[in-house]
This record gives sequence, C-alpha cells and structure tokens, in this order.
Amino acid sequence: MSEKPKFYITTAIAYTSRKPHIGNAYDIVLADMIARYKKMTGFDVFLLTGSDEHGQKIEEYAKASGISPKEYVDKVSGEIKAVWDSLNTCYDRFIRTTDADHEKAVQNIFKKLYEQGDIYKGHYEGKYCVPCESFFTSSQLVDGKCPDCGREVIDSKEEAYFLRLSKYQDKLLEYYEQNPDFIKPESRKNEMINNFLKPGLSDLCVSRTSFKWGIPVTFDEDHVIYVWIDALSNYITGIGFDVDGGTEQFDRLWPADLHVIGKDIVRFHTIYWPIILMALGLPLPKQVLGHPWVLVGEDKMSKSKGNVIYADELAKRFGTDAVRYYLLSEIPFAQDGTITYESFITKFNADLANTLGNLVNRSIAMTNKYFGGKVSKKEIVEDIDKQLTAAADTAVDNYRKAMESYHNADACEAVMTLAKRCNKYIDETTPWALAKNEADTARLEAVLYNLLECIRLLGIMLTPIIPESCESIEKQLCCDNKELSFAAVADYAVGEAVPLFARIDAQKVLKEIADEQTAEKEQKLPENVASLKEITIDDFAKIELRAAKVIACEPVHRAKKLLKLTLDDGSGKERTVASGIAEWYKPEDLTGHTVVVVANLKPAKLCGVESQGMILAADCAGNDVKVLFIDDVPKGSKIR
Repeated sequence: MSEKPKFYITTAIAYTSRKPHIGNAYDIVLADMIARYKKMTGFDVFLLTGSDEHGQKIEEYAKASGISPKEYVDKVSGEIKAVWDSLNTCYDRFIRTTDADHEKAVQNIFKKLYEQGDIYKGHYEGKYCVPCESFFTSSQLVDGKCPDCGREVIDSKEEAYFLRLSKYQDKLLEYYEQNPDFIKPESRKNEMINNFLKPGLSDLCVSRTSFKWGIPVTFDEDHVIYVWIDALSNYITGIGFDVDGGTEQFDRLWPADLHVIGKDIVRFHTIYWPIILMALGLPLPKQVLGHPWVLVGEDKMSKSKGNVIYADELAKRFGTDAVRYYLLSEIPFAQDGTITYESFITKFNADLANTLGNLVNRSIAMTNKYFGGKVSKKEIVEDIDKQLTAAADTAVDNYRKAMESYHNADACEAVMTLAKRCNKYIDETTPWALAKNEADTARLEAVLYNLLECIRLLGIMLTPIIPESCESIEKQLCCDNKELSFAAVADYAVGEAVPLFARIDAQKVLKEIADEQTAEKEQKLPENVASLKEITIDDFAKIELRAAKVIACEPVHRAKKLLKLTLDDGSGKERTVASGIAEWYKPEDLTGHTVVVVANLKPAKLCGVESQGMILAADCAGNDVKVLFIDDVPKGSKIR
C-alpha cells in the first residue's frame, strides 16, 4: 500500500505583545480549514503554528508590567494558545521561539551562515520602528513615520550583523519566474518585484545590541539574534531541522507546501525567508498565501480606537462554528474583509439559522413525521428533481475548485447556494401537501430522500469550515458516508431532529454588547493620559471617592465582561456596581476586599443591572487590568 501524500502547512507565529484579536486569529482558522480539507481528500497533514516571543517590544512590555520577559511571554503565549483552541483548530505543534530546541537550532543556523560568509559584521545607522522591529532609510519613511504601521520612528546606530540579501537577489527573481504560483494572490508577487527586488535589496540587519531579550549569538555575547532569522526559522526548527542534519520528520515534511500569512508580512516570507533557505542550501516552500486583513468597518483593529473584537469572546457568545463560518465566508481571497457585531449577527441569522439550520431541521423532522425516520432512494424523477441534483453537482464542482485554490469565501458561497436551492425545492414540492394524499406517498419519499442526500453533501463540504455542526448533521442523518456525489447512499434511517443554530435577537444582543462596552470604557483610563484636558480643583471636588468593601460578587447573566459587585460604603445602604472586569477577575478574587468607588456617579442600567457608581482600576501594559485594593482603609472613608 502506498503512503498518503504529505501536506505541510504553517501559519505565521503570533507575536506575544498582547492577546490576539479576531484579525490575528484569521491565520489559524484559514490554515485549519485548509488542513481539514486536505485530510478529507487523502493527505497526511502536518499543521504548525505558534508564538514569536523575542524582541525589544517584549522587553519593554515586561518591564512596564514589573515581571521578567519570560514570565510575560509565558502569559501571552498561553492566551494565544487558548484563543486558537477556542476556535477548534487542530494543529500538530504549537512552537514557541523560547523552546530550547528552536533556540539551539537558530544559534547553529546563525553560526553556519556567518562561517560561510552570508552573514557579516558591520554598523547600522537608520530609522528604527520599535513596534515593527524594523529599520528604514529616511527615503523609505512615509511622512517621516514607519511605512508599515505609521508610528513614530527613532534614530538608531549600533554594531550589528548583516545578512547578504543582495547576493541572492537575482537568484530569487529567477525563482519567481520559474515558479509563477509561489506567491498568491498575484498582486502580492507584483508588489515584491516592483517595490523591493527591482529597486535592489539592501543587506538585512540580523542582530541587535540595544536589548537583551533574544537568542544570544554564540560567538559574540554582546549580540542577540534579530527577529527575522529567529522567527522565520520556526518553519524548519518546528519539524526537527538543525544544521548538523534534519530529523526523519523534517526530511519527510520539508519543503512546506503552504505558508499562510497576513499580507503585511509577505515581504519577510517571500524575500528574507527564501534567501535564508537558499543560503542554507534548502528547498524553498512551494507556496506563500498572503491573505487580506479583517477590518472593523473601514478601520484596522486598535486598542487605542477601542474597536478590538476578540475571537474567543465572540465564540463564547455565539458559538465556535459561527465565528469560523463568518471569517471563512466574509474574507475574500484578495480584498480586505470587515466584521462588526451587526454584520456578524446578520450573517449568522441569514446563512446559519435561516438557510442551513432551517433546512436540516425541517427535513429531518418531516422524515420522522411521515416515514418514521426511514426513506429509500426512489426511481421517481421529475424535472424539478433533475434541477436539484444538477444544482448539487454544480455546488460540489464549484466547492472543490474553490477549496483547491484557497478561495474560502467562494467555497462557502457554493455550499450556501445549494442549501438555498434545497429550501426552494421544499417550497416547490410542498411535502406537507403530498403527505395528505396516500397516492403521493412514493413521491413524498423521493422528495425527502433528495433533501437528505443534499444535506449529506452539505455536511461533508462544510466539515472543514464548521466541524462541530457537521458532526451534528452526520449524527442526525445516522450516516457517515463521505462520498461527495449525489445518490451515493441508498437508504436513510435518521435520528432526532436537533436545531443547529438558534436565531439571534439582534436588538437584544446588540444592547447587551453596548452595555458591556460602556462599562468597560468607564472602568478604564485613556491610554494617552498626557493628552487629557486639564481640570481645576473645583472640577475634581465634584467627584466623591469612597472606600467600599465588596460583600458579594457574581457574574452578570449573558454579559461575558460584566461582574455585579455588592458594596458596603459605610452609608448603611448596600450599593450595586456593574464592572467590566470579568476578563481579569473572578468573583472570589474581589469578595472581601476594599475598593475605591465613585459614589456620586449617575446610575446607569447595564444588562439589566442598575450600576450605582464604578470602581477604580489601573489599565496596565499587555491588556492587563488591576483593581485598586485599599484593604487597610476603613469602609466609608472619603478619599480626597
């Protein structure tokens, strides 16, 4: 028996500066969909993901948080992994760039490239962007700021090691020409050629001396290995590569079949990374997919803008499959996609609840009601049946083409087009009317069989996209046949009809989300304190701050971010406060402590709770929040 063909797929490793938002999570959801589809079509798949944990920004965040860099990245890497798990992604390894095997292999890679002359020592002087960890010349800046993120840059001059990109420029351009599908979409390849390769590559800074949180250069202890050799090498170290010889796993899996990355890091993966591999004498990855961004409305997600949506929180509220379906159906192949709570709920109700869920539920229910759950294939074929089977064949064909070329939104559209056609077929054949006439029994059975066969096909096609729901479809059909062709199953004996997706009350849920956001904004201070408008002592005197003891605390029903605190502020009357701190505190963490409450804040109703004030907390680095405890202050004390 021949072995299955291998398919090695990777995501960009997530940077451990802070918890990833839903745009960051698109990488792993897209890669997981592709991996599941490849497994479904007979491949032996290995999916690598992980976290990027070194650099100046991490060092600064850790210092601001009062902990070591390792403690900081341990926390954030754990958050990243938890988000990936909340989205039901099935990766084979979650690599961390602080893993011992990775660090040792990277040191050996750096030393090898130095010894063979591809890395040399020099000095760097230029404009440096700390968030992007990138150097730029003055001519590369846009309005004096970083061309990638738009932030301020600083002047930087230091001793550094450099990778000879210029040495491999012509060889890389030749590779592009010989492998026209290396970069997808096509527009990304054109950007690399016209903006970087044709103007000429400058050698790349690959070490730093201005910070210490990185992998040390073994032969020069003043230097740490700079992000791109460190981070990019995970794609080979994660499967067992070392310069002394790869493992059996590495020999089997490399080269990678697909790198799934965001469009903003295409340059690093299609210029720097191929040149590193060429210098190591290794084959290049077969393809790099630079997917578009997920925007909130028209904007990129930003904590400072207050428009960040987190994937795990969305999954808790609406379900994992709902989040996966939205991302995979709404983000086009080459253009940026958008997400808002309103568009999410609209998509959920239209596609998952009304179209798919309704189809499955009423088809299974009618099969149970009219035939005791058992129907068989019939030879009765009318024109309308032929139209349905033709629609099924077209959907399968379109789905396969879209999935093979990673056009996930088109694949979702092909599936939903068939589901909509099935619902129309129900309206056209009116099974409830056929059931009234015994002479139409055979016709009714044929109609229900056709629907069940289409639902089976829908369940197979949607498995890489919404796996949990497709398990439910398979269970309700009592059929595990995975052949993707109509009439592959002769008989059905279905189970109980169980709703897949409950329709969302948009007005009610949007109100709950707005209440939570209001509470969270009230709880947090603005990040840019320096820009706050000055007030007078009279203004401050209007605020009454009191010490209050937390005598009870509980979660707020259907409000994931809110906790309901019952306070004793010494007035003889209990005070209730709703606080948006559930992400950072459990009720038992607060009960018994004394906090600072704004006592004369106008009451507001949040998710059904009348909040009579707010408690004070500090907005710390790394998306952390610390409630101000004053346990040694008597309750009721006025704070001046």
